[in-house]
Amino acid sequence: MNEERNVRCGERERDVASCASLAGDENEAPSEVLLSVFAQHGQVGLSFYDSKDCTLHFMPDTSDNRDLTILDKVIQEISPNVIITSAKQERNMAQFIKGLGSNPNYRQEIVVYPSANFRVEVSKQRLLSAHLPFLPSSITENEKIPYLSSCIPFDSVLMLRSIGGLLKCLDRRRVGVELEDSSVGVPILQLLTYTLNDVVYIDRDTYSALQIFKSELHPSVYKFQSGVKEGLSLYGILNRCRCKHGSRLLRQWFHRPTRDMSVLKRRQEVVRYFTSPHNSDVMNTLQNFLRNVGNIPTLLYKMSVTHTKVSDWQSLYKTVYSAVGIRDTVRSLPQNIHVFREICCDFKDELPYIATLISKVVDFESSLADNCFIVKPNVDPAIDEKKRTMMGLSDFLTDVARAEMENLDSRFSTCSVIYIPLIGFLLSVPRLPGMVDKENFEIEGLDFLFVSEDRLHYRSAKTKELDHMLGDLHSDIKDMERAVMAKLQASVLQRSSCLYKVLSLCAELDCLMALAQASQNYGYCSPTLTQSCRLTLHQSRHPLLELCVPVFVANPCITSETEGKVKVLTGPNSSGKSIYLKQVGLIVFMALIGSDVPAKEAEIGLVDAIFTRMHSRESVSVGLSTFMIDVNQMSHALNNGTGTSLVLVDEFGKGTNTVDGLSLLAACLNHWLRRSPSECPFVFLATNFHSVLQLGLLPQSPLLSLLTLETAVDGEELVFLYQLKEGICQSSYAANIATLAGLEPALVQRGVEVSELYRTGKTIKRIDQPSGDEQINRCKRVVQKFLSLDLDDLSLDLVKFMKEELLPIGERL
Repeated sequence: MNEERNVRCGERERDVASCASLAGDENEAPSEVLLSVFAQHGQVGLSFYDSKDCTLHFMPDTSDNRDLTILDKVIQEISPNVIITSAKQERNMAQFIKGLGSNPNYRQEIVVYPSANFRVEVSKQRLLSAHLPFLPSSITENEKIPYLSSCIPFDSVLMLRSIGGLLKCLDRRRVGVELEDSSVGVPILQLLTYTLNDVVYIDRDTYSALQIFKSELHPSVYKFQSGVKEGLSLYGILNRCRCKHGSRLLRQWFHRPTRDMSVLKRRQEVVRYFTSPHNSDVMNTLQNFLRNVGNIPTLLYKMSVTHTKVSDWQSLYKTVYSAVGIRDTVRSLPQNIHVFREICCDFKDELPYIATLISKVVDFESSLADNCFIVKPNVDPAIDEKKRTMMGLSDFLTDVARAEMENLDSRFSTCSVIYIPLIGFLLSVPRLPGMVDKENFEIEGLDFLFVSEDRLHYRSAKTKELDHMLGDLHSDIKDMERAVMAKLQASVLQRSSCLYKVLSLCAELDCLMALAQASQNYGYCSPTLTQSCRLTLHQSRHPLLELCVPVFVANPCITSETEGKVKVLTGPNSSGKSIYLKQVGLIVFMALIGSDVPAKEAEIGLVDAIFTRMHSRESVSVGLSTFMIDVNQMSHALNNGTGTSLVLVDEFGKGTNTVDGLSLLAACLNHWLRRSPSECPFVFLATNFHSVLQLGLLPQSPLLSLLTLETAVDGEELVFLYQLKEGICQSSYAANIATLAGLEPALVQRGVEVSELYRTGKTIKRIDQPSGDEQINRCKRVVQKFLSLDLDDLSLDLVKFMKEELLPIGERL
């Protein structure tokens, strides 16, 4: 082993041997797992290195809640020895790290690096300079980024930043190569995607290709620059949530579809209950309550920093009151349904207590009118006494004004005593015509303060006495009411855990009723979920396209554990191949979030990942870029696909050389077909490369199923029937498609002629070349031009003659 360590690890085999030696030698230190985390704006990206097999794992950016539940699950699953994070973090991440460090049973080391180590460009440079023995030896520096982009999704910015911090720690600690020369880097033998147990892996390309999400610019002119809205997408048609937290939770479900059968059964039983027409009234009642559920985390945070407004108290009251209504309604529903039973148990008596307390203390009508917190009567006797004094001030001050009038200058016929909060009691008299300058405002026995609306305000001995007796009455009342509000806030914050549980269950109930309502409206069915590798759909439909066309042709999908797992679809363009692929992908995805699916009957095996390579018109170009897009997207499916993965491939190889594209397509299919039935993923592949079948490039296998979409030719018109059937398409019907696309008949006919000549190996003649007789006539005209020349004519310009007379004719020849 020492001899092996003295050799620079420049080859993959030596690195594998070194890592194996490190793992197998009992005298060596045990393997380490170093986890790097970066969280921002409700998203978390992470990566970790396992020294046991020298593998770097990464998890693409994922939505997480305020308690970082996803991160907590990752830590429980991988049990890292070291956690690496940035010194500049959001508040919830800092609290999470602090909570880990304060746990006496948690012995992992926490390493904090400056935020500069987590910059995107720094991370990319460290990745490019890392010791990656799996890279081809002939690869250049310029080719590293395209190659690595096939392994790592560079669009996951937070994950990429976490890799920067991880590589920094690996280089500093020299993990696994402590005894090597300093020029030897820490070997990374593999780059693997990490997903939580029972969470289905779906990359961003799949979300876009299947139109699960689709953001569009907001039509409002006020939100055009920064605002976006959800377009026609699966999330858009299923999101019938009544509260914002319900919509957020549903989006989280979309980002983290699950294979956990218990979770899916829990969701399905609620959806199945509310899809029954007999329960529509109950669903409407619950949805009306859910409309009033506010943003509890924001409300509680404002209370903790004492920034609560009247509208916040009103929102909290409506939320708690609605939660009580939800609990009372659910109590009459079947308690064998887990969510209903949990709501009845967790919506405790603290909710009515909070609702009653707020109702007794806060005077909402007066508070909204005055835009400040006002306490109801009979809450605090001292406040009531001061308010009674405040209400009686008007009559009292009238009597004081009469007494002041007796001692006032005879020039004044009237006066009044007023009370201004924060200033106190003042004597107010009208401004006389002769009072122009400030010197004219001086009155014996009075202290002048200010002029307002032609009235002079003074402080007299009596008003000073009133200030001393009554003090700042208005401020005292407000201070006492603020004290009551602080006490009320403390009481609510003590019960915050109950409110968070209420919000969680309300959001879940909102999501499930939204899915049930969509199922009712669109005629979905409840799928049968199994752990077996089977996929059976009867009369399945595309959930989005069926909303955009008057008639939709439903199609089946039958796949068993040992037969038909690889389906190759052929057919002319516009026949519905892409729609069928997306249809299958969307139906499987809907089942993985607990939704009903657009089919008459469905049995769906739970998949662990969905990979797509969907053709995009925007990427149609000939060159390296399109080729790399194809290969990058396919490489994820080839490297990470398992026997329970779903792979959707549409026109792989389009845009590159036909031979190259056909060869790669055949190689990919052979790679899957050579696997055992339990290791072969569900593959749905649509292609126009009919040669892959006609040339016999695929092996005979029960896993292979050949499908096409029916068409009919009526005269010269091609009619699409969109009906799936077994077999292959014998013709691409390119001429008919071109005619439907609006090309001129002459162009289409010429294309057919050239295609037939090319197919039969005959010479293809150019139609823009002149015929033989025309060429002979042109030659005769050239000769006649030469014979007509008089070479003895001194005025003859031969250069001009050649340019203007002969060259044009020669060019036509």
